[in-house]
Amino acid sequence: MNKLSSRQVKQLKSKAHHLNPIFQVGKNGVNDNFLEQIDDVLEKRELIKISILQNCLEDKDNIASQISEGTESHIVTVIGNTIVLYRESKENKKIELS
Repeated sequence: MNKLSSRQVKQLKSKAHHLNPIFQVGKNGVNDNFLEQIDDVLEKRELIKISILQNCLEDKDNIASQISEGTESHIVTVIGNTIVLYRESKENKKIELS
């Protein structure tokens, strides 16, 4: 998996700006079922936001890493309690990175 360039990260951040979080990580953290759901949505949308709830006990950067590794996606950014992830779709490619 190639690392995203700073230009690509900037491009993805601007595309993600208007998105609403699709998933929420709560006190149960990240499990296999959760990763499968994220995996499916990443294939359809390529770029998603995940919010981390107040009751989540784990560190948000650890959660971002777990999800990223579990779904083979890129962490675009972690802002506040929101994680933005990107993975190029195999079937539904929508985002053209420069």
